[in-house]
Amino acid sequence: MSVETQKQTLGFQTEVKQLLHLMIHSLYSNKEIFLRELISNASDAADKLRFEALAKPELLEGDADLRIRLSFDKDARTVTLDDNGIGMSREEVIAHLGTIAKSGTADFLKNLSGDQKKDSHLIGQFGVGFYSAFIVADQVEVFSRRAGAAASEGVHWSSKGEGEFEVETIEKAERGTRIVLHLKGGEEEFADGWRLRNIVKKYSDHIALPIQLPKEHHGEDQPAEVEWETVNRASALWTRPRTEIKDEEYQEFYKHVSHDFENPLAWSHNKVEGKLEYSSLLYVPGRAPFDLYHREAPKGLKLYVQRVFIMDQADEFLPLYLRFIKGVVDSNDLSLNVSREILQKDPVIDSMKSALTKRVLDMLDKLAKDKPDDYKAFWKQFGQVLKEGPAEDFANKEKIAGLLRFASTAGEGDEQSVALADYVARMKDGQDKLYYLTGESYAQIKNSPHLEVFRKKGIEVLLLTDRIDEWLMSYLTEFDGKQFVDVARGDLDLGKLDSEEDKKAQEEIAKAKEGLLERLKGALGEQVAEVRVSHRLTDSPAILAIGEQDLGLQMRQILEASGQKVPESKPIFEINPQHPLIEKLDGEPDEDRFADLSHILFDQAALAAGDSLKDPAAYVQRLNKLLVELSA
Repeated sequence: MSVETQKQTLGFQTEVKQLLHLMIHSLYSNKEIFLRELISNASDAADKLRFEALAKPELLEGDADLRIRLSFDKDARTVTLDDNGIGMSREEVIAHLGTIAKSGTADFLKNLSGDQKKDSHLIGQFGVGFYSAFIVADQVEVFSRRAGAAASEGVHWSSKGEGEFEVETIEKAERGTRIVLHLKGGEEEFADGWRLRNIVKKYSDHIALPIQLPKEHHGEDQPAEVEWETVNRASALWTRPRTEIKDEEYQEFYKHVSHDFENPLAWSHNKVEGKLEYSSLLYVPGRAPFDLYHREAPKGLKLYVQRVFIMDQADEFLPLYLRFIKGVVDSNDLSLNVSREILQKDPVIDSMKSALTKRVLDMLDKLAKDKPDDYKAFWKQFGQVLKEGPAEDFANKEKIAGLLRFASTAGEGDEQSVALADYVARMKDGQDKLYYLTGESYAQIKNSPHLEVFRKKGIEVLLLTDRIDEWLMSYLTEFDGKQFVDVARGDLDLGKLDSEEDKKAQEEIAKAKEGLLERLKGALGEQVAEVRVSHRLTDSPAILAIGEQDLGLQMRQILEASGQKVPESKPIFEINPQHPLIEKLDGEPDEDRFADLSHILFDQAALAAGDSLKDPAAYVQRLNKLLVELSA
């Protein structure tokens, strides 16, 4: 007997052991979902067979009527789920049921908190539905044979859900997979036809495959041969008219396509007829998947062509910044032998992508208007990904900008709740620019000296603290015809918000302080690009501004963290000539002391901007020297 055919006992991958433990302990409050997950997997197996049979009809083995059958044995305390889908080979059984070959497994396990409710959602989206069988069973057996393989190449897998599983080669006449659950004590309720029918109707009515149970003959003798009856609607949900579909059905279908355990925040179901013909059913999830920021992680919509499943994650139909959207697209305009290569070159796809992108953005806009609390929840989960949009999707830049949310000096705390349209509506008379400030954190920038003149004049400033924000603003240059202005960059010009008297006074002060500016430039030397009088300050003595074309602190940190070379740039040192410290500095006759004080002011301005000091020890020495002089 070869190793291939004999019985082997193998250990589960460590991650599987952890997941099994979590499955059993986190999901017991909603046990019946095990059936939804197993039916969902069986439906996928049928889809895959249908697709492979397009090229190899012999895989159907003369039986093209795909279905799922559920049966039970009260006395033996078993529930059996049998499908005639694609089936699995011995290698596939070991790979699929013994390991999780999914990128980000370690990240996923790190995210588990021990909070049962939260963890159950994560487990669902990780797509490990098969293991949910162990919520109700203390032993699970799987009998499978891959379509096209010989009857002698069947495989039997068995495990008690602890540390290991057994696998052996068996005879199996029919292709597909049969799963037998040996129910735990106390779980006998599931070995019941009425209970199983109810669960199927509740969770799996939308499955486009007949789900059959043995027909019950009440008060009559059971016929010798089992009569099977279909208990679900068995038609593809997206092909039915919207008026016939209940919200609960849409929600359950979402859970089927996404493996999420939570309801979606919104959905959009559409049938397009005319030059192009296709149906789409798109969902906005309520929770971000753990691998949202792994840009290479699989993503995309389930693609069907004329109701035949083609691929699971077709990412050609939506841009990358909408990678969190789940759903189905079913086209009449693509050929059944479509492949990823063909998808990338087909002009039909470009038209569909453009239309589906607009549909998603409209759905988000509607969510923001009709259900602001739900949109707030959406923004918290997916806001940073949506911020990738303006750089990626020029055609919809204005639409995406309308969906963005920011913290601001007019908002409450660090909550990102201000829409650009609201900001524009609150603009001061004479204001024609949208002002913003970027920084590492809300705590760091809410009291920034850059905001002083804006507070004094009552002008709202957007406070941008996500790592992506400075990069975003390099693409998002205007909104509603008004330009964005970084209040820490260049020479601040408040336009009509400054009176002619203000401007004249600023010019006179700058002229009067030319001597001081020259002395400061001499003292600070190569550390600064320029020294000038500030129009930004009312309370602070000095500030660092960024050159118009220079990188800001956020971008510099991102580039440095990724190991890229950061271009050299020097800040502009601005002083507030009316501040007592600057007046004192102006009257300082000792050039050495003047240089020390200048460097202290420069370093303090760098700290206030959230930057780190080039030479902290020199700063401390100068400060200590000054303190000794003051206390003498």
